[in-house]
Parts: sequence; C-alpha cells; structure tokens
Amino acid sequence: MFSFKAVPVLLAMLVAGAHAESHTVHFTNRCGHGTPTLIQGGRVLSTGGDFTSNGPLVAAIAYLQTGNCGFNGEGCTLVETTLINPTSPGSGSSTDISLIPPHSFSVTSGFGYFNGCDGAGANCASANCNTAFHNPNDNQVQVACQSNNVNLAITFC
Repeated sequence: MFSFKAVPVLLAMLVAGAHAESHTVHFTNRCGHGTPTLIQGGRVLSTGGDFTSNGPLVAAIAYLQTGNCGFNGEGCTLVETTLINPTSPGSGSSTDISLIPPHSFSVTSGFGYFNGCDGAGANCASANCNTAFHNPNDNQVQVACQSNNVNLAITFC
C-alpha cells in the first residue's frame, strides 16, 4: 500500500540522484591509426568510445595504443587525470601529460576540460614540449579545474 509519508523521502532521493557527480571522457583520434585507451586501476574503461563515470574518476590514464605501448602506456605519451568535484578550495580535478620514463613521446596529445573550466588544457606536439612532465618535479604542467561535474576531451594528432 502506498503511503503519503514516503513522498518527501522519494523526492529527496530524486533530487539527490539528479545532482549526483558524473564525469565524461571523450576521445578524438585524428591520427588515422591507433586505439584511444582509458585505464583505471589495471582495468580498461574505454577503447575509444566516451566513458562516463558515475562518481569521481581517480588516477585514470589515457594514451593512443599504436601497438608500441605497454598496458600502462609505457613507451607512449600519457595523459593522467583525476576528475572529481571539489570539496574545498584547491581541491578538484587535475590532468596532465607525462613523458616521464618509461613513458615517451609517441604522438601529439592534448586535453581540454569542457562543461566547466572551458579552455583550460594542454597540448604536447614534440618530445621536448614544455607542457608535459619530463621529471616528477614538473608540477607546473598540471592543469586544475574547480568545477563540479567537469568533463575531459582528449585529442591525438
């Protein structure tokens, strides 16, 4: 039997669900070869299609698998990302490009946030680009975003 006492609880659940954290990673591959790959915690999340997380996407990596990359992007240009809604000033999403060995330049790679922090991102078009980590102390190359439910577009070539 339906109880009108349950209506406020149902409404609260609907409102909470409508405001749940979500992030989408979108790939564009202009190289004409290779497979965009998104991995988190040793699990393949996408091989080119959009991936949407229902909640934070923490410590994910992306690269263009050209046949020369290891499972974790070894030997290739790596995009590292954490997409998470900020809980305090200075927290939130962070994305970067890494060429720290065993990663190395393989193809032009770039990223940009959308649906928040639009225009913030980075591109790396050569092995000596100044927008990528070359050593662990290159923290200035990290691109932060303090918007809720921000999405990420990753482009190769």
